[in-house]
Amino acid sequence: MHPVHSTKQRLLDAGIAMLLKHGYHDLGIQALLEATQTPKGSFYHHFRDKEDFALQAVDQYMQHVHAGLDACLEDTGRPPLERMRKFFEMTQQSYRREGYMGCLLGGLGQELSGVSEVFRRKIEECFSVIARRMAVCLEEARDRGDIPADSNTRRMASLLVDCWEGAALRSRLRGNATPLTAMLDFYFQSAASR
Repeated sequence: MHPVHSTKQRLLDAGIAMLLKHGYHDLGIQALLEATQTPKGSFYHHFRDKEDFALQAVDQYMQHVHAGLDACLEDTGRPPLERMRKFFEMTQQSYRREGYMGCLLGGLGQELSGVSEVFRRKIEECFSVIARRMAVCLEEARDRGDIPADSNTRRMASLLVDCWEGAALRSRLRGNATPLTAMLDFYFQSAASR
């Protein structure tokens, strides 16, 4: 791997974990540099400033989200609703590995949406992209008769993302998966039984 790429990648990997744990305002660039043993000049070679770094961290986080969505939603050997739930269960497992720190998008959105229009738009677009991909799967479920023919799949997908983010926050507060599991059970039982 090219050393320039590996330095940037190391900074982003460590930075995502630090953003999850401490948030944007409490993320110290010096602490990030010390944690990754990176000279200050290398940081500014890859990122204009802290905001640019955090925005690129969001982009990297979304690459992982898309990889998970691809792996689950494109698994046509499973019914659509099962594929959707599988994505959220995989996400829940990653939350467990990270100590139930929750979703980077949700955390940054809560912290920054009131003070940064750039972050507000960025995070909202990320959630919208996830919801659009879920809506496609819900349309397939509707076409198969797994959910009612009059289901508004866009609204259902948006509600799913909203509920998940709320459950992720409650999971972080409690330090366990109970809110996430309860939310998934409720959503998918309701979606399938309407």
